[in-house]
Amino acid sequence: MIPKATLCLWFDRDAEEAARFYAETFPDSHVGSVHRAPADYPSGRKGDVLTVQFTVCGLPCLGLNGGPAFPQTEAFSFQIMTEDQAETDRLWEAIIANGGRESDCGWCKDRWGMNWQITPRVLTEALVAGGEEGRRAFDAMMTMRKIDVAAIEAARRGASQEEHP
Repeated sequence: MIPKATLCLWFDRDAEEAARFYAETFPDSHVGSVHRAPADYPSGRKGDVLTVQFTVCGLPCLGLNGGPAFPQTEAFSFQIMTEDQAETDRLWEAIIANGGRESDCGWCKDRWGMNWQITPRVLTEALVAGGEEGRRAFDAMMTMRKIDVAAIEAARRGASQEEHP
């Protein structure tokens, strides 16, 4: 069944490879159907993979091999909520080890240019709490690349970075 709403993600030419990586890496993710071009098109040939239907963390997606005209930007990212440091580390390292690169505040970019926010639930909860707790968590996050759960928990309590275990 085709969902009513699907995220269409533009890739240069590696939509299937990206979809398979996402399916192997993220929970509740899989690759559905792969569709080949029925004729030549501006950035490909008849028979090339044109689109890939896949799911990332339960979100239906369509990968379109549209060529290099529209590269990914930070204006779109997947925010993946993690439960603990182990899950945060696993997802972050999977993206980085597969040709990705780190950015600030829990963001990283995969080798296809897709942006990911690997966000521990404790950080989101602190920001939602607001007030001084939210400010302290925010200030701590602003100094990080990959989010350090223990440092965020310490910031929530009002402990200094040096005091957290």
